[in-house]
Amino acid sequence: MLPLSSMSSLMCVMSCALLHSGLASRLKSPILPIQSEREPLTSKGMSGCSFGGRFYSLEDTWHPDLGEPFGVMHCVKCYCETQRGRKGKVLGKVSCKNVKRDCPEPSCDAPVLLPGQCCKTCPKGDVDRKQVEAMFDGFEYFQEKEKEDDLHKTYNDRSYLSSEDISPGESRTDFVAVLTGVTDSWLPSSSGVARARFSLTRTSLTFSITYQRIGRPSRVVFLDSDGNTAFEYKTPKGDSDMICGVWKNLPQSHVRQLQAEQLRVTMTTATGRREVIEGKIIKHRALFAETFSSTLTSEEEHSGMGGIAMLTLSDTENNLHFVLILQGLIQHRERDSPLVPIQVRLQYRQHVLREIHANVTAYDTDFAEVLTDLNSRELFWLSRGQLVITVETEVQDPRHISGFITGRKSCDTIQSVMSSGDALTPGKTGGVGSAFFHLHDNGTLDYQVQLVGASSEVMGLTIELKPRRRSKRSVLYDLTPEFDRPSGRAAGSWSRVEARHIHMLLQNELFINVATAHSQEGELRGQIKGLLYSGLEAPRHEIPVPLAGQFVAPPVLTSAGGHAWVSVDERCHLHYEIVVAGLSKADDLTVNAHLHGLAEIGELDERSTNHKRLLTGFYGSQAQGVLKDISVELLRHLDRGTAFIQVSTKVNTRGEIRGRVHVPNNCEFRTKGEVELAEFDDLFVRDPEELKKDPHTCFFETQHHAHGSLWTPNYNHCFTCSCQKRTVICDPVICPVLTCSRTIQPDDKCCPMCVERKNPKEMKTPERLDEHPEGCYFEGDQKMHAPGSTWHPFVPPFGYIKCALCTCKGATGEVHCEKVMCPGLTCSRPVRRSPSDCCKECPEEDNPPLEHADMMQADGTSHCKFGKNFYQNSDNWHPRVPLMGEMKCITCWCDHGVTKCQKKQCPVLTCSNITRREGMCCPECQDSKEEEEELMKVPEKKNSWRH
Repeated sequence: MLPLSSMSSLMCVMSCALLHSGLASRLKSPILPIQSEREPLTSKGMSGCSFGGRFYSLEDTWHPDLGEPFGVMHCVKCYCETQRGRKGKVLGKVSCKNVKRDCPEPSCDAPVLLPGQCCKTCPKGDVDRKQVEAMFDGFEYFQEKEKEDDLHKTYNDRSYLSSEDISPGESRTDFVAVLTGVTDSWLPSSSGVARARFSLTRTSLTFSITYQRIGRPSRVVFLDSDGNTAFEYKTPKGDSDMICGVWKNLPQSHVRQLQAEQLRVTMTTATGRREVIEGKIIKHRALFAETFSSTLTSEEEHSGMGGIAMLTLSDTENNLHFVLILQGLIQHRERDSPLVPIQVRLQYRQHVLREIHANVTAYDTDFAEVLTDLNSRELFWLSRGQLVITVETEVQDPRHISGFITGRKSCDTIQSVMSSGDALTPGKTGGVGSAFFHLHDNGTLDYQVQLVGASSEVMGLTIELKPRRRSKRSVLYDLTPEFDRPSGRAAGSWSRVEARHIHMLLQNELFINVATAHSQEGELRGQIKGLLYSGLEAPRHEIPVPLAGQFVAPPVLTSAGGHAWVSVDERCHLHYEIVVAGLSKADDLTVNAHLHGLAEIGELDERSTNHKRLLTGFYGSQAQGVLKDISVELLRHLDRGTAFIQVSTKVNTRGEIRGRVHVPNNCEFRTKGEVELAEFDDLFVRDPEELKKDPHTCFFETQHHAHGSLWTPNYNHCFTCSCQKRTVICDPVICPVLTCSRTIQPDDKCCPMCVERKNPKEMKTPERLDEHPEGCYFEGDQKMHAPGSTWHPFVPPFGYIKCALCTCKGATGEVHCEKVMCPGLTCSRPVRRSPSDCCKECPEEDNPPLEHADMMQADGTSHCKFGKNFYQNSDNWHPRVPLMGEMKCITCWCDHGVTKCQKKQCPVLTCSNITRREGMCCPECQDSKEEEEELMKVPEKKNSWRH
């Protein structure tokens, strides 16, 4: 059903061209879904724009979403424009325009229109390859060419990036900051030094911060270009010297300031003497290749100076490249000198191994150099974290800072998914391997590995380099002695990792290989890669859940494999992270993740009693998120270990890979009948103040409702309302058709109920029906149903599903749902009057159309008004949207006074070359299109011959 509130907001914006924030008109007629009542913006004190129930920061841009069936208008771009009111107050104003005319002319002969895009683009190929080459141009690190005898491109050199990995929508930019004590304050400065690394993906900024010579900071604060607080992160308590966090939903104005290096970050301690350290967030080319690092501190108290060193090894030689970023080392009296001499030393304990003299300027203290030809002892000490880098000024009053060099630290997880599709000889076995690693400062690498579904006995488990030839594998470390065959696990430590191999590990250049009796060169193989920190409470310190085709029912021999981290927090929210590998490039990489074991209607598999709850859809190899509105049944399955995570693709719609999930939790509802239904709802009621801050909550009948929640409205207890991202959708309760001869109508029920014919003494009365403590709790409408009662299931946001009928099976509490059987019809052309109707009907005789005046005077609500036009009951039309014109792929119709719209359903295409012709609603196969054109040309030629 079309969310009319969003569409009417958009049509108002586009008709007026400009819309002041907060002035979107409310629908006065009782059309569903109902828009949230007026409530102050959740971002209190912030200027911005309100549009379609969402809040946008100043200078944000977005494509408006009209909801189903219209979807996102990719050719319309809206902009939150900054304006000042009469009193100088900063306001936001929405402006929308059609951007299709701004599309660039494609340079290829056969451009295609990709899903989610407005402009046609050239197919992937040379363009993407040129983009990748341009990105790495100038980096010595990526100049090594692929040899002709190398293996297939899955294991290409260095970063193993593909064109999909660096698409504009998924681009990643890294930043760094050095935080030191503030020296221009009247307070004593701090001796603390912190190194912060940031990664910007879309509108989320993840950060990993390590600190020394300062207590545990209580908060991390980001400051904008005017010195105002842009974001504050309260650090959790702990003993670790690492702080991990995420700043989500950065406004575009702050993204631009970040890119322009105008943001600063500060950290403040709460215990003992209050200390503050701060630094500027900058880009740096060395972040891309950094594999070793050092935080440089001073032994002086309240010195306010420090620095960091970013280091990497050369590709083919034992040269150590490094970049120094120094802060506070140059004193104010030395700033008048154009150059300040410094000395850089590489030391082992108190022995100086290398020494470099150079000059730096007072205002640009960055310094880069190369230490050539490190010998075996220096490389050994480097791998053990025993080398020290020292920087000292060569002036009358010298100052120096120093620090140990260790492997690069971050909050990312080093992990690997081993699949048969990534083996040296790719196959489809349905098995999977899962591994994660932890690198210590002394060079020791801890590992945990789990293997499931191998086709034969595991003979070898090794960490390897990429082989230069197929017949010559390069084994670095053998994990086979630690592998326990009965459990399929291996756990241990690799204590003699060389510096070169640490460098390759942190550059994603190592692999883990599983050899079996049937595949001695390797049945499963995976690249060891860093997984970017996500901010979710998934337990990455534990071995993840393996996802294999062998666990699907029935088993699937697939080339793919995966693993997932799953946890339930104290608020009973489910956190999940899924990583998939081994999907062939020919397969559609659009995958869906489902949770199995749910006692709700969701997606019902007609051949089994299992139900599915959609987690998310994702493109590529990763999916993550938080599921908040979890049913009690799912929490029970998670606690008992009878829940599953399944990943499906278009090739295997019933499941490509699956894994069993066991997450002990205390969220399970105790015993039916112990607590009244109202008390059950209270278990998941959030704090009202917390609800107000959530941008997805709804405000209805003077109350806040969480996204995904259901309730019975006060104005009519025979309606069910749900909150879907600030939009309230209320559906009337649909009563099932009863076939029994005797019914009763309980006073507190909306639908009549069947009563079995029994002895009058045993006849149940409405009052006695509710005396049964047993009954059925249905997650769809979150209500208790009396034994023997039937109802149509409620599935938000779709409302009541007429094609299914659920029954409460007596005192067992089981809910049984089955498909409604439609009656046979005698007419030749039956019609379905509404998409929500389950069964078709014979059409009524056509009635003459009403004139406009008659339509206005007709009784009841048999007519519909859409825009400025009136339509008779059963009329259908294509809607018109300002700036876009007539939407020919969407059909609307009038159903007894209610306007309903539906998008044309396109068939699933199995061909590889898919295109979309101008003016056509659905994509089609390129091959069939060419054949059709050839057939159309034949009669034309015949006609020309006749003349």
